[in-house]
Amino acid sequence: MSDFHSLYSVLKQTADPLVADAIQNLVETGADHELNRINLVDFSAQRGLDEERVISGFLHASRLGIFDLTWNVLCPGCSGVLGAHDTLKQLKPEDYHCGLCAAGYEPSIDDQVEVAFTVSPRVRRIAAHDPNTLPSWDYWRQIFWSSGIDINEGSFSRLVNEATLEAIELAPGEKAVVSLQLPAEFVIVFEPVTHSALFLDVKGEPTKEKQNASMTLDGVHAPTGTLEMRPGPLRLALDNQTGARVLPSVWIAGDALHDLLGKRKPIVTAKRILANQTFRDVYKADNLNIDQRLKITSLTFLFTDLKGSTALYERVGDLAAFDLVRAHFRALLEIIASEAGAVVKTIGDAVMATFVRPEQAVAAGLRMRKAMDALNDQRGTQDLLVKIGIHEGACLAVMLNERQDYFGQTVNIAARVQGQATERAINATEPVVRSPAVMDLLNKAGLRPEEKSVQLRGISDKVVIYEIP
Repeated sequence: MSDFHSLYSVLKQTADPLVADAIQNLVETGADHELNRINLVDFSAQRGLDEERVISGFLHASRLGIFDLTWNVLCPGCSGVLGAHDTLKQLKPEDYHCGLCAAGYEPSIDDQVEVAFTVSPRVRRIAAHDPNTLPSWDYWRQIFWSSGIDINEGSFSRLVNEATLEAIELAPGEKAVVSLQLPAEFVIVFEPVTHSALFLDVKGEPTKEKQNASMTLDGVHAPTGTLEMRPGPLRLALDNQTGARVLPSVWIAGDALHDLLGKRKPIVTAKRILANQTFRDVYKADNLNIDQRLKITSLTFLFTDLKGSTALYERVGDLAAFDLVRAHFRALLEIIASEAGAVVKTIGDAVMATFVRPEQAVAAGLRMRKAMDALNDQRGTQDLLVKIGIHEGACLAVMLNERQDYFGQTVNIAARVQGQATERAINATEPVVRSPAVMDLLNKAGLRPEEKSVQLRGISDKVVIYEIP
């Protein structure tokens, strides 16, 4: 723990004090399983802490070496971890295959890539640092399933008692023959280390004759196979040809298994981390390769531009204008961060920012307008007039000019929508304004957006936009 105390003293200088205290308490007193793949949404709720401050604190702690940050590709069906990566650079563009669900997925960073934190072994060693030594059921809970599976003792005991026909452990090179009685239900033989699976479709008249099935575990994710069986005795031959311990289990695919897999908790997704200001500041260009293109199905973009900035420099002089523009940037960047957004880049007097949800961007836009009014009131002028455009949609996360950026038509439309704004106007597209949370926000503020159809440069069809007065 000596390393931790020195690192913790640095963490206290960058993280929220309450979050830093919570991290210290967790590292020093938490059970081993609590320090493996920490779900930050869950961590925040249990301790009554602000999620954004918790995420920021853990990112700082990870950069210091207190935690190891992992990007886990999840199966949307069973929430099993199909791939655990130290960085997004390791994310494979091809499908990830889940043997348990017999399905392949192209990972989407919207909701299929979980960001979790595990205490570093240099700070404190826990059982999960040596997963091959974990008891069988602990391996399932701590290594195979993500932090999004809501596993309580009751539901897990039901899985073990009601759904499990057999669960064994095989050492490297070991073979075993398991005899069991097949019920008239669908049965899955699954091994979590190699992600190998065998499906048994059990139906028809019961039999007393012994049936045979075999499963070879060689470390290669072979396609899932299905055998038709009848209710009755089964002789299952298992052969571990890998160099590691394996943990094959035989499950009834019934209510107990489905109930466990259906209980989910919110997780911190890769999309949310990429749109986090602390992550962009602390990790900078460490997150993507130059040739990577990560698909995002929904992200909200906000563009701003300072109206008449060239005339402002001429009117008040370079020095006064520079100070004024800097004050404008400070206000905008503070608002973006406080609304859980992140600044992608500044271009001249303009800002490009991202938000996970549309209502965050609209709330930021409304606050920006008020902040500019306040700055103008302080000077007794109307020099700071910010035009704002907001749009939501699909895009690609990419690396451009040695920094993480975004590419696609959604980005282009958001920039063009800002270009349509007049002074003090906030222009937003229909997907933004029509989202329930934004409609509720505008109704509470007593604002009625004015609809108009416009032709945007480079966009063939006219676009419906709304001006928020």
